[in-house]
Amino acid sequence: MTDAGFDEGVVAQARKGRGAVGNPTGRFEPASRHRVDDGWGVDPDEDLPALRTMVSPEQPKRALTYNTSPDLAFDRTINPYRGCEHGCVYCYARPSHAYMGLSPGLDFETQLFAKHDLPDVLARELRKPGYVPKPVMLGANTDCYQPIEREHGITRRVLEVLEAFGHPVLIVTKSAGVLRDADILERLAARNLVSVGISVTTLEGALARTSEPRAASPAKRLSTIAALARCGIPVTVMAAPMIPCLNDHELEAILEAGAANGATQATMTLLRLPLELKDLFTEWLDAHAPLRKDRVLSHLREMRDGQLYVSDFKSRMSGTGVYADLLQKRFEMASRRFGLARREPGASRFDLSHFAPPPAPGDQLSLL
Repeated sequence: MTDAGFDEGVVAQARKGRGAVGNPTGRFEPASRHRVDDGWGVDPDEDLPALRTMVSPEQPKRALTYNTSPDLAFDRTINPYRGCEHGCVYCYARPSHAYMGLSPGLDFETQLFAKHDLPDVLARELRKPGYVPKPVMLGANTDCYQPIEREHGITRRVLEVLEAFGHPVLIVTKSAGVLRDADILERLAARNLVSVGISVTTLEGALARTSEPRAASPAKRLSTIAALARCGIPVTVMAAPMIPCLNDHELEAILEAGAANGATQATMTLLRLPLELKDLFTEWLDAHAPLRKDRVLSHLREMRDGQLYVSDFKSRMSGTGVYADLLQKRFEMASRRFGLARREPGASRFDLSHFAPPPAPGDQLSLL
């Protein structure tokens, strides 16, 4: 057993450096494919070949995606990339890869799409007559600072557009790559136009290596919180997702570590398992935590009215029942204890008066 209580002996299909164990066919495909033993004597203990990360261009039709969810503190999002190399096995965005004819499993973390024209599309949308600024979430679906951002730089160019327009932005990430844009974020923070959320799922190395294999280590995320805080950039520590019998015992420790490194607010989200993610996560439990599998799934069902996932607003992020209520009370008590209780709801944290579209190339300049 490792320090987190996980079995070192992992099933042969688990690939080193990847989160999903399998690559099931997407739900919209007419036929499904399954791996079988063809009798040629393949050693089940032999490591499977490494999977390369492939990046394809995607032409975005629009930059802003709107939602009406009462669970969220924002009504619009920007996603520079589709798919995410971090490979977090629990990622609720995995099922969206089925819309591309790809698998929510290994394809989601290896077959990626980059929206190179997104900054220009965003600028056009922000210039539309009647546009009303509200905080936009950057990276709500997949991490805007995943490893390919270092090469493509789309997130930075999006931030440059938002800064030029004086538009408020929320960022959520697991990556220390956000520090590459600290110069822009510091200027936005001076105008009260930015907040960064750093997701800290666990402080235990063994769990992080298997559940979110290509994300920054827990220690690196905490140091990122500290670095952002030193720059005067507001930081929220996000204990997400909380998974019963897997990492929920760490809730208080995560919040305490976040506060000690300069976070000023905290959030918590219960694990969500929509569509294909239910089977992908169950398969991961079989591979990496078989002794905990039944307890994890049993508690999830207890908090989801007997199901592994319920999509109802209000409860989908937190669950219901005794276990969910206890988790919420623990979060509230720890947030108060460590000075992380949320003080300003929603858009009131930002100064929307800064929004002003800059002159576009070819515009007539004012004489006044």
